[in-house]
Amino acid sequence: MTDDKSDGVPSAGTSTSLDAADTMEKVSSGIYDLMGVKGKASESLPGVMDCSGKDTKTYFRVFHPWSFTPASASDLDEAMERLKRELPKHGWRIVEYGPDTSRNKNINLTADNDKKKVSVKVTKMAKNDPPKLSLDLVSGCYKVPDGEEVERF
Repeated sequence: MTDDKSDGVPSAGTSTSLDAADTMEKVSSGIYDLMGVKGKASESLPGVMDCSGKDTKTYFRVFHPWSFTPASASDLDEAMERLKRELPKHGWRIVEYGPDTSRNKNINLTADNDKKKVSVKVTKMAKNDPPKLSLDLVSGCYKVPDGEEVERF
């Protein structure tokens, strides 16, 4: 999810922070649906962060960290494989896939959706108790509409 900006963060357009957070929850929900296995998603809400080098009153990014615990530990691999297979069919481009450098060698999948101006990093934590997927979504840089300020929540 890059563009010509020096910090590599694309413009996501104009939006209030509340509307952008709602959009991010919809993106997360779409990713949840692509997993295709039964389980439970954590109840975390999106948050607002600064756009590096931009006015913090008018520019912001939205992040949404959450996790998914499959109903059966054996479904963890299936959920990750489905994401790897299905995300590209839904406008996502996988930019990284493979084990990290941790002792557990967690599998990481990073994908960008240039149309939605969102990036997701999925970490398969197979050795956790219980095993789960950890997901971190982050948007491009939004500008609030004229006359408005970024709401922090």
